[in-house]
Amino acid sequence: MHELGIVFEVVKVVEQVAVVQNLPAVDTIVLQVGELCGVIPVYLDECWPAAIDKKPYFKNTKLKLDVVPGMAKCRNCGEVFNVIAYEGYCPKCNSFDKDLLSGREFMIKEILVPEDENVEEESAQSATTDSTDSTQSKGE
Repeated sequence: MHELGIVFEVVKVVEQVAVVQNLPAVDTIVLQVGELCGVIPVYLDECWPAAIDKKPYFKNTKLKLDVVPGMAKCRNCGEVFNVIAYEGYCPKCNSFDKDLLSGREFMIKEILVPEDENVEEESAQSATTDSTDSTQSKGE
């Protein structure tokens, strides 16, 4: 199961990005995983807790997987189809001759940081204060 090594490497890369970008925390790591890339998404999920176990920085970090369908275009008839669903054969003409369009991807798509609730609260308070100030000015 090479997914364990992959997840450890993802954590390592995100940790490096977090240091360079001075991120206080990482809420979610979004991975784009193609159906044809040779990585099994459910195994990535199962390995995630082991990869972050001794990493307090990632204690609350979630892993989200965006699975990209393995799509191909038949070279004979031009039909676009899911390679997995049809076992590689074109559903229209039954040809095995195809060009892959998607599904081989594997990448860190996004690193999401938690929203800062204090900033939102301060913005809301300042907006309330501004509107109160303007109504008091009008009454004077």
